[in-house]
Amino acid sequence: MLENKFLKGALILTIAGVIVKVIGSVNRIILSRLLGGEGIGLYQMAYPIYQLALSVSSAGIPVAISILVAEKLALSDHRGAWRIFQISLNVMIVTGLFFSLLLYFGAGWLIENHIVRDARSYYAIVALAPAIFFVTILSSYRGFFQGMQSMTPTASSQIVEQLFRVITMIVLAVVLLPYGLSYAAAGASFGAAPGAAIGVMVLFYYYWKYRKENQYKITLQEKTSKQESSFSIIKRIIKLALPVSIANLMLPLTANIDLLIVPVRLEVAGYTVEMATELFGYLTGMAVALVNLPTILTASLAASLVPAISEAYTLKNQQAIYQRTKTAFRIANLLVIPSFMGLFLLAVPISQLLYATPNAGTCIAILSFGIILLGIGQVTTGILQGLGHTTIPLINMIIAALAKVVLSYWLTAIPTLGIKGAAWATNADFGIAAMLNLIFVYRYVGVGINLKDTLKVIVSTVLMGIVVLISYDFVMLHSFANTLATLVAIATGSITYVLLLIMTKSITKRDIENIPKVGKKISSLL
Repeated sequence: MLENKFLKGALILTIAGVIVKVIGSVNRIILSRLLGGEGIGLYQMAYPIYQLALSVSSAGIPVAISILVAEKLALSDHRGAWRIFQISLNVMIVTGLFFSLLLYFGAGWLIENHIVRDARSYYAIVALAPAIFFVTILSSYRGFFQGMQSMTPTASSQIVEQLFRVITMIVLAVVLLPYGLSYAAAGASFGAAPGAAIGVMVLFYYYWKYRKENQYKITLQEKTSKQESSFSIIKRIIKLALPVSIANLMLPLTANIDLLIVPVRLEVAGYTVEMATELFGYLTGMAVALVNLPTILTASLAASLVPAISEAYTLKNQQAIYQRTKTAFRIANLLVIPSFMGLFLLAVPISQLLYATPNAGTCIAILSFGIILLGIGQVTTGILQGLGHTTIPLINMIIAALAKVVLSYWLTAIPTLGIKGAAWATNADFGIAAMLNLIFVYRYVGVGINLKDTLKVIVSTVLMGIVVLISYDFVMLHSFANTLATLVAIATGSITYVLLLIMTKSITKRDIENIPKVGKKISSLL
């Protein structure tokens, strides 16, 4: 079984991720009701540009710092770990400021050259510029603590950042809505800056505590050990971070592919500009947000796997690498497979419940397939990065993105498909990247997805799906209340699934006991 430290890190990030996503989902629901499909479309046209700039400026830094810090600490080099953080932070302050200014002054150029087709999104783009500076600084701090396999600082900063971000977004959207949708979307966009600034303050507090507790070790090693040069550290950070940055760049880049291709091809399919913007909002602003929700655990596993596998790789502990990889796959399957089924079966009811419209249901149902594919892709990426093979996920994502370009261009313009074609192209993007990653994980680690364990989960999921449908139809038949029926179906389905996992021994007593702090109590209760 995994040691407690790895499980604890994944659990802490998962809990934080759930809280962050719940806050974000509430925010998305409120904004969707405030701004409607058209207003959300304007916000979504600005947000991919921001993600693109952020990915170029800092996306690979947390992973690179995490790998190098874990490597140093595996060798008990506290001074070396501290220097890696200090050097990376100085670099990030400069790059963060540069890209903030670039986005601010480049917003007009994006509109004038029709890279962003709706001119009303100009103010939303400008409003996002200050956030890049603060988020870039955040990335250095988070990478440092993740490399220590201390996930509490990252988790705390994520929650506080999201809370302040959402409050600012909603307040400014409400205040500016009387002046028009473009100003309301800009107000919502600006919320990212104060949220990130508060997040930096939280991480600085944890860093201050760390320095206070470890100052003696750092000072002692400064006098007794020869340290790696600053140039060498920067070179290694760039070598690791560059492929990861470009790989992370593929995520907003694919969002920008949607921005550049989907609205235009929807117009070719016969939709007006306003209708295309609305459909674009349903896909990227509503459906994608829901699909990303169940992958919180797999994203947390990936973040926790990077330093854990890097540490084992540094110590040449092949058995630890093998076991951590095997367990990560099994845990991921336990969540992503039933999440796909639940979201697929309840796509329209959930759309009505959350967004007060059933129109996003079709996109949600199609993209639900992507939950499994995206989850596998995240876990395998974390494994490969931890092994130092940061270039491999990049190449695989590029191949997948090229396939998406072709499919989005072709399928979206078909009148009978329209926005559904764009959704299927997104699934193909997730799937191709995940399958290619799996091949390389098997090559380097010798572990793949266990078919026997996966079959047990599939059987449990199918039976759960039957219970979900029966529960929903029963409540609707007697109450005609979609909200009540949806919540009851989700609750009964979840309980049924957990019981089936225990009955099929997909999870065991030992699995539960290995959950940090509460595992033994839960095991005794069961």
